[in-house]
Amino acid sequence: MPRAAVEDNERMSLRIAATAKAKLLRAAALRDTDLTSFVTQSALREAEAVIAEAEVVKVSERDYLRILNLLENPPKPNAKLRAAVAALPDTL
Repeated sequence: MPRAAVEDNERMSLRIAATAKAKLLRAAALRDTDLTSFVTQSALREAEAVIAEAEVVKVSERDYLRILNLLENPPKPNAKLRAAVAALPDTL
């Protein structure tokens, strides 16, 4: 898993092309906000979407009901599962 850079201060430096900065400045002006707020809010929205995509599993209602049923009524262990459990090291 990638490591997140953690710094003690609240500053972040970015090097971007002049055309990209101009576009960001124009968008910030259209939203009637400053560049820092515009970039921060946009980046946070994207970060939340990426995190949600990585952490949230979405299933259909049919699959959800199937999962609940399997949790409440698990099938009996088959030969492969018993062999896998037997192969685990004794750590307790």
